[in-house]
Amino acid sequence: MNEMMIPLSHDEKIPLYQQIYDHIRIEIMDGKIPQGEKLPSTRFLSSHLQVSRSTVELAYEQLVSEGYIEAQPYRGYYVSDVSDLLDLKENSQQPKEEEPKRAKNRMLETHIDFSPFAVDLEHFAFNAWRKVNKNLLSTDNADLLTAGDGAGEPEFREEICNYLYQSRGVICEPSQIIVGAGNEYLLMLLSQILGADRRVAMESPTYVQAYETFLNLGYQVCAVDMDAQGIRMEQLRSEQADIAYVMPSHQFPMGTVMPMKRRMELLKWAAEDEDRYLIEDDHDSEFRYKGKPIPSLQGSDQNEKVIYLGTFSKSIAPAVRVSYLVLPKKLVKVYTEKCGFYASTVPKIQQMTICNFMKEGYFERHLNRMRSSYKKKHDFLMDEIKKRKWIRKVYGDNAGLHVIAEIESHFSDEELTKLAQGIGIRIYPISEYYIDKNKVPEYPAILLGYGGLTEKEIEQGFRELDKIMLFF
Repeated sequence: MNEMMIPLSHDEKIPLYQQIYDHIRIEIMDGKIPQGEKLPSTRFLSSHLQVSRSTVELAYEQLVSEGYIEAQPYRGYYVSDVSDLLDLKENSQQPKEEEPKRAKNRMLETHIDFSPFAVDLEHFAFNAWRKVNKNLLSTDNADLLTAGDGAGEPEFREEICNYLYQSRGVICEPSQIIVGAGNEYLLMLLSQILGADRRVAMESPTYVQAYETFLNLGYQVCAVDMDAQGIRMEQLRSEQADIAYVMPSHQFPMGTVMPMKRRMELLKWAAEDEDRYLIEDDHDSEFRYKGKPIPSLQGSDQNEKVIYLGTFSKSIAPAVRVSYLVLPKKLVKVYTEKCGFYASTVPKIQQMTICNFMKEGYFERHLNRMRSSYKKKHDFLMDEIKKRKWIRKVYGDNAGLHVIAEIESHFSDEELTKLAQGIGIRIYPISEYYIDKNKVPEYPAILLGYGGLTEKEIEQGFRELDKIMLFF
């Protein structure tokens, strides 16, 4: 086959490579291009269609990955035996229009995921974790099998209290700490403590899971814009909210560090009304690679207005699913009256494992090891970013497990994300994290997480992204 007529529309939102892919796939499935037929070379087809060669290569790579064609070294691309696909289509109980959807799902198979939530499990302290578990279960301690304290084991809460004071400047007593299975559960618990009729102000963009949780709880949620220092105070005051959910030490996803002046303004706002509170989500604050650690907002609170929320999901592992609230003292009494009869959602064995992991010094050594690992990955990722002319600006570096990259492109961040999915790369558009969908950034921007990737994977991922960013 020397020529192939493919009608292309440059005005549609569907990328050109996707249009080429769709046309060839349908022709093959309909039998119009038979098994064994040689396709035009990428050079010839790109010239024939007046598109870039990389556009045709992307379409061919997608067809190869899904089994429609095969690449034969030094010979070119040939149509594969698709009889199984034809049988599947003919025998399917689903309508025929569902077939492209199945093909699309295969296209989305990811081999490099720049997830901002992934952590480095390769360097996890397995030996120490195993030793702590073994020692904990070495005696027939029947107490480990009991329900325990609903707020969390006292010994565990004391360890958390000491750790938060030393590392985050949180001032509290063990009785103020409530342990629970994940942040979402603790926010649901908090809604019962604070009451149902609440209006929550959230920075936008923000942590979407918390936003969705507040909506499910029946709270009114209002989006407040951010500037370089964090949540905009003049807009917060105009929203008539009684709760502000903030991440002052490392805002997710923007990575903004709130300066002291803005923190004092927030505390002043909360103190102006008896029913106002600040929820401080201390998101991945353990990982900072430049400058001094940023103390918590709670440590500066003189009026019992800050509710501190933390988790072990990133400092240890996501599967741990152990989070904690630090309540102002006046809310501890409310918790006891309203929720004191609840059983703990975290098994006692799990709590005591983490407790001993901390008490015996393993947690501190683990954090130091992970900081070193993440700093190397962070620095490597930043070096790769500096090589890319398609990245115009970077936000949120030197802390956490991701950065935000502004892209030089006429495509939206969601369109770039779909293009990346087509070649097996997962990136995350910043627009997904905006509460107010009418307010989008001037330039497309994506989240690039590095916690769960190796340096080799980071390098490979950028090489693959070059194929998209340099030609679209």
